[in-house]
Amino acid sequence: MIYGYNKIKTINYSSLQPTTKFTIIVPFRNESENLPVLLESFSNLNYPNELFEVILVDDESRQEFILPTLKYAVKIIQNRRLSNSPKKDAITSAMQYVVSDWVVTTDADCMVNKEWLATFDNYIQLHDVSMIASAVSYACENSFLHHFQQLDLTSLQGATIGSFGINKGFMCNGANFAYMKSLFTKLNGFEGNDKIASGEDVFLLQKAIANFPEKVHYLKSKNTIVITKPIDDWKNLFYQRVRWASKTSSYNSHFGILLGLIVFSGNLILVLGWLFSVIGIIYFKEFIFLLLSKFIVDTILLHKSNSYLNQKRIRYLIASSLLYPFFTVSVAFYSLVGKYEWKGRSF
Repeated sequence: MIYGYNKIKTINYSSLQPTTKFTIIVPFRNESENLPVLLESFSNLNYPNELFEVILVDDESRQEFILPTLKYAVKIIQNRRLSNSPKKDAITSAMQYVVSDWVVTTDADCMVNKEWLATFDNYIQLHDVSMIASAVSYACENSFLHHFQQLDLTSLQGATIGSFGINKGFMCNGANFAYMKSLFTKLNGFEGNDKIASGEDVFLLQKAIANFPEKVHYLKSKNTIVITKPIDDWKNLFYQRVRWASKTSSYNSHFGILLGLIVFSGNLILVLGWLFSVIGIIYFKEFIFLLLSKFIVDTILLHKSNSYLNQKRIRYLIASSLLYPFFTVSVAFYSLVGKYEWKGRSF
């Protein structure tokens, strides 16, 4: 992943005349506090208002959201539930209203950079591309919980960029994901994985790479980093990560499955190594050797990714590295057998 990360160059374009029309799709459920912040960030976009519109997809919210007066086109539609995945249904519902060539998806609890669409547009003009993945980062407060999540997301973003760098892309984030409507149609949307509650991003990406690998790119630009909110309690963080992990066994990417097994095994070895050192099966110094080996390699990728994502120094790295193996192994095992709650629903 470190080797692949170094092969992806940081790109910033802003000089070409905008030409691409975008439709921004935002599924939401009970997000009356977050949506005004997102919509305000759209208002600040350095992009012609006539070249983008926003479709908000209401997924059975209990609270009504009243649209403010905005200078760009925006509409609210109701989600039409057809599968076990509310988010996939929301995007499919919105596609019926999309008239632009390009779709961009993001989440209601996000904020976008003012050059977000301009940089996407410039990249599209200069490359023969039909799908673009880009980065997501957290707006962290000064707490261990928030910085633990930031390190976790930083590792995922580093692995995403690294996998694209070795032409083995298998992962992306739906909070910052762009693709042509025609590609979505060619791939029959989310058909084939609509029984899985999450994964509206990675499964579509993997289908696209399997069919049109040269058309799928990663855009590494500080202009396109989307900022989202971290979770504020451990229970919901655990459930969120279980939701993410539950789709791994259904990956179409053999590389993604292999990498997932390697990551899980590496963390499981540390958990067992600690246990075996406590009961005397191995020497404690052997456990420390395992821990340091993983810590050093992880830290290289984390520092590279962190310097790109937020340019702030990493906090709580040692404490997070000690907790993470126990956290991620628990998530992996629970995702195989347990249920989880998300947005007031059980899955």
